[in-house]
Amino acid sequence: MAKEKRKKKTRVKISLKNIIIFCVAILLLLYIVIFYNYFLNKNEVYAKETSVEPQNIDVKISNANKIDITQMIEKNVGTKQDEYTTEETELEYITQYNENPELPKGTMQVIQEGREGKQEITTKKVYENGQIVAEEQVGAKVTKAAVNKIVEIGTGSRKSNYKVQPGDTVYITSDRAEIMVEPNLDSMKVATLSKGIALKVLSIQGDWHQVNGQGSTGYIKIENTTYINKNEINEEENSDTTNNEGNNITPLSFDMALNKPSGLTLDQFKKVLTDNKDKNKIFEKNAEYFYYIEKQYNINGVFVAAVGIHESSWGTSKISLQKHNLFGYGAYDSNPYNGAYSFTDYSECIDLIARVFVKYYINPSGTAIYDGEKASGKYYNGPTLSGINKKYATDKNWANGVYAQMKYLYNKL
Repeated sequence: MAKEKRKKKTRVKISLKNIIIFCVAILLLLYIVIFYNYFLNKNEVYAKETSVEPQNIDVKISNANKIDITQMIEKNVGTKQDEYTTEETELEYITQYNENPELPKGTMQVIQEGREGKQEITTKKVYENGQIVAEEQVGAKVTKAAVNKIVEIGTGSRKSNYKVQPGDTVYITSDRAEIMVEPNLDSMKVATLSKGIALKVLSIQGDWHQVNGQGSTGYIKIENTTYINKNEINEEENSDTTNNEGNNITPLSFDMALNKPSGLTLDQFKKVLTDNKDKNKIFEKNAEYFYYIEKQYNINGVFVAAVGIHESSWGTSKISLQKHNLFGYGAYDSNPYNGAYSFTDYSECIDLIARVFVKYYINPSGTAIYDGEKASGKYYNGPTLSGINKKYATDKNWANGVYAQMKYLYNKL
């Protein structure tokens, strides 16, 4: 019995001890909570409903709606900004050259007139501190398709040196030819005539015939006509088109005017463009087109060839090989390959780039150029290499690179 009592007393004593410890822990926890609320969380405010009118409360309004986001960005990343603009421009037509063995060697006839289209050009301009530091074309969308110009090149066994005289009969060669009141395309149109119609030549003014036929009198572009001269049947194969061609080569200089022909003959173009560097024989096989552009557009063909050599590394670049584009025409810095135009053959790109230079770069606005058109002069800064370099290429050393190629070609004469 005594042992059982001692055991009971021991269990009671342990229970009281646990109760005391539990009570002390509760008191300590309450003390911590009171201390936190009073000293550490003293400034906390809790939201509650109120019926007090707004004018009786000191309310602070946010300034977020007054912040200029653009200014914030400029402060964080500087003052560099991009601007995108879209402008409708002319879409240049492509000239297609076809050989015709029935035409005397050296003659050129327009079979179909080229007609320009329209396109929307998207340009990216980069500004820094309010100044343009970079500009490039980043997109183009055709809104009106252009119509190709088709030119036949005579490859017959005989050459033609006959010049049409007043009183001769000529025949229209193009699909349609416009007869104008005056010898320019800005004058009023008299009539539109079809291929094969015979016209009598009344007079000759520059690149125009004054003609009479089909009840109309007016002016037609010479390139849209041909003649038949039976006296040429016995003409020798190697007779020269002109006795002076090739004797008046324009002297080479860095500051030479490029809106004048070089004066090289077709054979001379073939000579200077036959080179071991031309691994794929691209320039050698297309030498004639640099000669043709001089005849049609009044531009230095050696200069155009030098640009092609400089831009394509003698026709070895990816763009020149896969897109027949010797000049990187249409390429822009951010995506040059996809931006570059594709051509069916090299003659198309040579002809197009020549017209682009003539229309926009080497002639001041209003200058009479090919097909009775007038130069835009949009990028004109003088007809020299330095003048073209200002707007044509982002590389400031472009003019020197092209001139080095021109010197190389001229030295082969």
